[in-house]
Amino acid sequence: MLGHHYTHTFLETAVVAMNAGCNLELSYGLRNNVFMHIPQALAMGNITLQMLRDRVRPLFYTRMRLGEFDPPAMNPYSALDLSAVQSPEHHNLSLEAALKSFVLLKNVQGTLPLRAQDLLGKRLAVVGPFADNPRVLFGDYAPVPEPRFIHTPRRGLETLPANISFAAGCPEPRCQQYTPAEVVGVVGAADVVVVCLGTGTDVEKEAKDRSDLSLPGHQLKLLQDAVQ
Repeated sequence: MLGHHYTHTFLETAVVAMNAGCNLELSYGLRNNVFMHIPQALAMGNITLQMLRDRVRPLFYTRMRLGEFDPPAMNPYSALDLSAVQSPEHHNLSLEAALKSFVLLKNVQGTLPLRAQDLLGKRLAVVGPFADNPRVLFGDYAPVPEPRFIHTPRRGLETLPANISFAAGCPEPRCQQYTPAEVVGVVGAADVVVVCLGTGTDVEKEAKDRSDLSLPGHQLKLLQDAVQ
């Protein structure tokens, strides 16, 4: 509200939010957040004690339904550890979800699918800043998985019966520093080329928007060099 100039102070924001029915503030990183001014608003008569109770009641009702106040022994999830979360069954389910989430926008001349038996002895190049950098593969608010469970495109393609070569071209998604010779040299000797481009949280995330949909930095040049 302050950023949009609808209010001028945290106290005024707290009063407006409470009167509008808002009962939860997401204020990561703020020590003196908006709802810390609720006691002052109450003392000044800007909100009533009954309103405060009405706002708090659904929060604690939800927390009670979630079992937050139950003894740990009553919570079936408290017995779960990483051996269950990272079980083979869950890995297989995650892999299935990933495979089913792919969206094919265009398949010129039936290029896909690439069958393993057709790649036997072929030379396959995987290039781009997203080809083998685990750090950039996750979006905003993503969890931080164990490195051994992260499969980059390069790592996945290396399981195929092909001769895999790799060149990032750019050290990171912003692609301000691009080495064309590195990419051209790898691509020129390949039968199949996989180009891995994108944005990632280095370029866009919450509170970091982009003004256009263009590929960052020299990524478009990297793609053009690979195609040429």
